Order: sequence, then structure tokens, then C-alpha cells
Amino acid sequence: MKNILVTGGAGFIGANFVRYLLGIEPEVHIYNLDALTYAGSLENLKNLPDESRHTFIQGDICDNDLVMRLMREQEIDTVVHFAAESHVDRSIHGPAAFVQTNIVGTFTLLDAAKTVWKEGGGFEGRRFHHVSTDEVFGSLAPDDPAFSETTPYDPRSPYSASKAASDHLVRAYFHTYGLPVTLTNCSNNYGPFQFPEKLIPLMVLNAVQGKPLPIYGDGKQIRDWLYVEDHCEAIYLVVKHGKLGETYNVGGGNQPYNIDLVREICSILDQLRPSGAPHANLMTHVKDRPGHDRRYAMDISKIRSELGWTPRHDIESGLRATVQWYLDNTEWVKSVLGQDGYAAWLEKNYAKR
Repeated sequence: MKNILVTGGAGFIGANFVRYLLGIEPEVHIYNLDALTYAGSLENLKNLPDESRHTFIQGDICDNDLVMRLMREQEIDTVVHFAAESHVDRSIHGPAAFVQTNIVGTFTLLDAAKTVWKEGGGFEGRRFHHVSTDEVFGSLAPDDPAFSETTPYDPRSPYSASKAASDHLVRAYFHTYGLPVTLTNCSNNYGPFQFPEKLIPLMVLNAVQGKPLPIYGDGKQIRDWLYVEDHCEAIYLVVKHGKLGETYNVGGGNQPYNIDLVREICSILDQLRPSGAPHANLMTHVKDRPGHDRRYAMDISKIRSELGWTPRHDIESGLRATVQWYLDNTEWVKSVLGQDGYAAWLEKNYAKR
């Protein structure tokens, strides 16, 4: 692992992975390909551990000529593929972008890796890692066992359907062409640099501004929350030591109701940023999301037994660190909240519920 192409490395998880990898691998050079759509920002890449080993390229993973040129000229030996449209609500309003980026983009990367690596002597010492989601497995009933790597796919939204398709393409390139791939399916991530359309940063920033905290339906949806740095460590271990062709589930080992998670955020803010009234008073129930999956849970026994990975953060410590980060990084928050279209998106998604 010497020259690494990280796709979507200006986004939330990708940027955290870039920081993690630069800090743990002193010899690698990262080539960071990102289209800088609304959720990706160069603000996420400021003050990297060693900027001399990081090269940013603005571009689209669907641009075959660009991807091929990067793979050849930079002698890429490892691809870590984060780039994706990832917000379920946006996929409901506009699914076309999800099909293009998540399916066509993944195909473009796979085919470029296959072509260029074969030109360069074969697949030995190469690795293509694909980052996916637990949402491809569908929804669990309250007493169902957690998702395992063999759970049948049952995507319920345009987002999860597009990610399921990309997973199938990755496995097809392994079985058909022998491309050296690994996959991870992760649960809901949270932590620094997350764009505030997602639940946790939206609740933090709305609460600080005294705005309503919109709770979908009864708030009894259940997610398995994974601190982003723990996720980065898991990906690193899979890229370094995971078995070719294998999938590893990555989860945080907790299952709070969404409404209880929001209450905990409010409690932390009551301590760190008291406002004269409990922040929980801002909680407001709104119409539920169409087709909203009720519960996700991840069985992480495979990655624990094969690679020795377990999450280092529980939900309490991770949530407190996350809230504190958003309170401390006001310039980042201002840059994100000031983006064209952000306020309009919130109005479109929440105001008429």
C-alpha cells in the first residue's frame, strides 16, 4: 500500500479516513478524488497530519478518462471507495443522482482498476475496497437477529437500492475477473465533519440556534450508531488484512431509539451550552419519512474474530465528543450552513411534513 486513491475523500467519512491513514501510515501518498458536491468540502481537509502526502483532485468518479489517467499516472495500487450519494431523504426526492454516482461511478472505478492493473502486470499487491451500508439489508423487526454478512439483500429506498447494486458489481468483478476486492457494510456513522442534513449534527446545530428538532413519526426507529474514527480503523484493518472477496459488517454495538438519542444530545447540550430552558423542549414530531426502515442492527462477530476489531467508543463517549466538536468548530459550521441551497433543502424536506 503505497499510492492510494481515496474517492469521496472530502466527504464526512472519507475525510476522516484520510486523516486517520496519514496518521498511521507514514509512507503512503493519498490521491483524493472528490466532485465537491454539497456534502464534500475542502474545509474538511484543512490541517491534515501531513499535507505533503495528500493530493486533492476535483473530479467525478463517473469520468472514465480522468479515473484511468489517475490510476496510470500515479501508479495507484489501492482504491478505497467512499464516494456516494448517501442521504435517504434526498434519494426520495431525486433518485437519478444516486443511480449515476453509486452504480455508474462504482462501475467506472472497477473497470478502470481492472484495466490498468492488468496493464501493469496483474493484480498482485493490489486492493479495491468498497465501503457500503447496512441499509442494503432492509429493515428488522424488534426481535429479529442482527444483520450478518449472509443476510439476504432487501433494500427499501432508492439510496439503499443503488448501494446494493454497487455491492453486487464489486462482487461480480471479483468472481468474474479476479479483481482483488474487499467490502465493508457499516451502520450509521457520526462524528466530526458530518454534513448537518444527518440526524446528529442537525439536532446539535438546530438546538444551539433554538430551532425545532424534527423527530420523524414516533421516534422509535432504531439504528446502530458507529463513531467515525472506529469505522476508519475497521476499514484500515480490512484493507490490510481482510480476505479477498469477503464482506465485513462494521457496527457500533448499540441500538437506541432515535428519540432517546435526541434526548441524550439535548442533555449534553444542557450541560455544555445551557440556554435557560431544556433543549428537549425543542423536540417536535413531524410526518414520518416514506418507507422508513424501522430497525437496523449489525452482527460484528466476523470482523472481531478474523481481524480483532471492536469499536473503541460507546455511544455516550462518542456522542459527547461529537457535540463538543460542533461547538468548538464554529467556522466550519458557518461555512456549511452558509452554503447555497442548504436552507432551501431543510425547508423542502421538513417544513411541509
